[in-house]
Amino acid sequence: MNVFEGRWPAWAGDAGLVVLTFVPPLLSQPYVDTSGPAWASLLGFEAVGAVVLMLRRRLPATAFVAGFAALLAALAGSAGAGAKLSPLIFLPPAVLLYNLGSHCTNWARTVWAAGGAGVLTAAGLWVNRLTTESGDFQGGLDVLAALAPMPLAWVLGFAARTRQTLLAAAERRAADASRARALEAVHATQRERARIAGEMHDVVAHSLTLLVVHAETLRARGGELPHWARAQIDGLATAGRQSSGELRALLRMLRDPADAAPLQPVPGLGQLDGLLECHRAAGGTIEVQTETALQSLPGPVQLAGYRIVQEALVNARRHAPGAPVRLTLDDAAGELRCEVVNSRAARRATPGAGAGIGLVSMRERVGALGGELTAGPTNDGGFRVLATLPLEHADA
Repeated sequence: MNVFEGRWPAWAGDAGLVVLTFVPPLLSQPYVDTSGPAWASLLGFEAVGAVVLMLRRRLPATAFVAGFAALLAALAGSAGAGAKLSPLIFLPPAVLLYNLGSHCTNWARTVWAAGGAGVLTAAGLWVNRLTTESGDFQGGLDVLAALAPMPLAWVLGFAARTRQTLLAAAERRAADASRARALEAVHATQRERARIAGEMHDVVAHSLTLLVVHAETLRARGGELPHWARAQIDGLATAGRQSSGELRALLRMLRDPADAAPLQPVPGLGQLDGLLECHRAAGGTIEVQTETALQSLPGPVQLAGYRIVQEALVNARRHAPGAPVRLTLDDAAGELRCEVVNSRAARRATPGAGAGIGLVSMRERVGALGGELTAGPTNDGGFRVLATLPLEHADA
């Protein structure tokens, strides 16, 4: 389907083509010959030609041969009656010949149509010679001169069809290349996921497992340790086991995103008490102000809030050891407001602690839910993290 047919209905295109093809001969005929035989031949040809033109797409070869036969019959009939037709009468056969080149993909039918046109031309000239006495109406070179440019119409139609075929092939190649690039990108992503999962398993998982083993060993010998050390060991073992479970789920998702079902419940603000106890067991102090029913919040908001509090507490212990922390949670104005503020460090932090990845992760989590994150130092030398998470459409 060409551009014209794609924008307009087929019947509208046919009607427009009939007007453009058959009206010019009617308009020019009064300047050539106004006799009755001339008008009868012209109108008869145009009646047949209009019907043939409607069939040009379904039967391009048959339509061309029928239209060409009607043309020769009109020329021979008018010449036998001593009448002349407008030269624009050759316009409809040119359109049919263009259609033959652009729609007929069967070379045998094309050759058959061309041979039939040649036979009809010879027969028409012979009939014209037999039925016309005046030399002015016996045809010959003038008819051949009018028919000589006709093959150019077929060439133009064939060129148009060839161009459409090349464009369609180029579009298919582009689509195939696009699909191949997308598939290669998927494979590259999967390979990178597998590589990252392998690296995390070899480096992080092994070290974390070893840490848990040592903690459990120390717990087994708890009678030899002071009371404060036993509490620290219990918190270390609990945090290690939780982190190991979450890391296994993460590695499973990295290796195969389609098998991303969690091995354990996704953490949320309902488990906030356990997170706070781990912070206190690690030697931190925290004041909590909660003005919302945490269990009723949407799941994505609970997960994001849990991770934000978790990362903020880890950063407070890392960069401001011994500093008191204040946690505030409320869901006013249709959004969860999560604020974690720590004061100045009570003792020197470990040099080079942290790489700033935690803040980036928090911003990504908050941004994915359409919220905002503000993080920066306070006037008293502490640090403040404020996240606002909209509750509307959070489950989408």
